[in-house]
Amino acid sequence: MAQEEKFQFQAPDTAKLDRALHALGFKYEFLSPEKVTGKLKVTETCCQPFNVLSGGVSALLAEAMASLGAYIASGYKRVAGVQLAINHFRPTLLGELVEAEARPIQRGRSIQVWEVEIWKINPSTPEKKTLVSSSRVTLLCSQHAANDTKAYEQMVKKCAKL
Repeated sequence: MAQEEKFQFQAPDTAKLDRALHALGFKYEFLSPEKVTGKLKVTETCCQPFNVLSGGVSALLAEAMASLGAYIASGYKRVAGVQLAINHFRPTLLGELVEAEARPIQRGRSIQVWEVEIWKINPSTPEKKTLVSSSRVTLLCSQHAANDTKAYEQMVKKCAKL
């Protein structure tokens, strides 16, 4: 029983993990070295003037989620994005809900590559999803994090399923 309690998952607090995503209303749901997931309801803050999810918001989601996953997977080393490629397939409209998932493609000691997919969730049948964008994020992850980031590291460890 004590073993199970040790591995219980605590819902991540997006406000503490990523202020920019929190400001948009994004909520992390799962953090691990193998996967990072979360959801976002598309609000006016997230939209272009045409009431469509901004591609810049999708890119921000991709970079932030891949960076957090790479940070965990690298043993909490400092990460820096070096390339982001994103394809947008379908629009997501104001009021719709999206789910994002980041997974590593390559986890090397100095370079990691993560794929991030964003799906629109059908409210009447949540298991039916439509892929709206796909991203590939390349990150440098070989530098040690500064000592003043230890509190952040401890918070991430509390939230992550390791």
